[in-house]
Amino acid sequence: MIDFSLSPEQLALRNAIRAFAEANLKTARSVYESPGQTSSKWENRFRSTQPIYAEAAKAGLIKAQIPKQLGGAGGPLIEAALVVEEFYAVDTSASLTILGTGLGLTPLILAGSPEQHKKFFKPFLEGAGTPLASLVFSEPGGSANFAEPGAPGFQTVARLEGDEYVISGEKIWATNCSGWDDRGADVQCVLCRVIGSASTEDVRGQTAIIVVTREDIASNDPGAYSVLSHPETVGLRAVNGPHIRFKDLRVPKFNLLAPPGKGVDVVEMTFTASAAIVGAMGVGIMRQTFDRVLAWAKENRRGSKEAMIHKQSVADLLIKIKIRCEAARALVWKAACCFGSTQFGAELCYEAKIFGSESAVASVMDAINLVGVSAYSRSQPFGDLLNDAVVLPIFDGGNVGVRRRQIEAIFANDAYDPWETTFGADE
Repeated sequence: MIDFSLSPEQLALRNAIRAFAEANLKTARSVYESPGQTSSKWENRFRSTQPIYAEAAKAGLIKAQIPKQLGGAGGPLIEAALVVEEFYAVDTSASLTILGTGLGLTPLILAGSPEQHKKFFKPFLEGAGTPLASLVFSEPGGSANFAEPGAPGFQTVARLEGDEYVISGEKIWATNCSGWDDRGADVQCVLCRVIGSASTEDVRGQTAIIVVTREDIASNDPGAYSVLSHPETVGLRAVNGPHIRFKDLRVPKFNLLAPPGKGVDVVEMTFTASAAIVGAMGVGIMRQTFDRVLAWAKENRRGSKEAMIHKQSVADLLIKIKIRCEAARALVWKAACCFGSTQFGAELCYEAKIFGSESAVASVMDAINLVGVSAYSRSQPFGDLLNDAVVLPIFDGGNVGVRRRQIEAIFANDAYDPWETTFGADE
C-alpha cells in the first residue's frame, strides 16, 4: 500500500522542529540583517547567529545529525528531509549553519573508525556549546571535474611525514569551516590528494579525506591555517563559507579518515544524500513563498473591487507554485526512502536536487511577477527569498556541472532499470 501520511513519530518530530523554528528562526533575519549587522563585516553577520545555534545544540538538533547507532539521535534520511523543510520554510541562513554541520559530519559517519567516532563526535554529542563541522571540498579554481581521468585533481595536497600528514592548499565555500572565530571548525573533513600514494595520472587513487580539528590548528604555528577572506554573496547573508589556506599544517596520522583511493567514494556518497536535502531546502523556500504570496493575494485589491486572489492570472501563478511544491516534496520523500536501498536510488536524489532547486527559483520569480513592482521593495520578503533561492541550483554540486552528469552516467549504465525505484527490479 502507498501511504504518504507521516507516522506518529515523524509527525511528532515535525511538530517539534516547527516549534523550534517558530521560537528561534522566525526572527533570525532581523538579527543578522539588523542595521548594525548589515553595515558590519560579513563574518559578524554569521557570528550574530551563534545564540540560535546554541539553542539548536541544547534542543538536540546537533546530536540528531549523528545516527543513533553511533551515539547520536539521528534517524533515516526522510527524517532529515522533514527537518530541513521546516527550517527553510522559516529561515535560510541560520538554518544552513546548523545543517552544514550535518554535512560536515557525514564523511566521518560513513568512513570513520570506532576510535575516530569516539574522539571526533564528542563535542557534537554533548548538547551544549556551539560545535561546528565542515566538509571542506571546493577550491578557488573549481572542483566539479576533480576526479576526471587525466585531470590534475585537488590542488590541496598532503604528504606523509613519519606519524603526521602535512597539508597545504586553499579551499573556499566550505560552510562553517573557519569556525566562529576564524581558527577553524571543531571538525573539518578535508578533501585532498596524498602525494606519492598513487601514480600522478590516478587522481581517484590519490584522493583522501583527512580530519582537521581546532586542536590540530592550535598546535601548529599560527600561519599554518589562515582565513584569506569572507566572500560577499548575493544571498545567504549570514552563512560562513570563507576562502582559507593550509600551509604545512600538521595533523596526526590517526586523522586519516578515508585513505587514498577511498576518498572519492565517500564524498560521492555524502553528496548523494545531501542532494535530497537540497531538494527539501527548495520545498521549504517554495512553501514560505506560497504562504506569503497567498496571504498577499487575499489581502490586496490593487485598485480593483475584489481581492487579487479572484484574478485568474494571479490564481494561475499560485497554482503553479503550489504544484511545484507538492511535486518536489513527493520526489524528495521518495528519494529519501530509496536512498541506499536500491541499486540506482541515487538517481532520485539527484533529480530531487535539480527539480527542487530549480522549482524554488521559478516559484519565487512567479511570486514576484504576481505581486508586481511592489515586490521589489526591501519591505517585501521576495527579493531576499530570490537571493537565497538562486544558490540552490549551483551549490552542493551544480545542476549543470555535476548533478545532470551524474544522472547521465546512471542512464548509460548497461544494467540501468529506469523503474526499479518504483516497481522493484525486473526478474
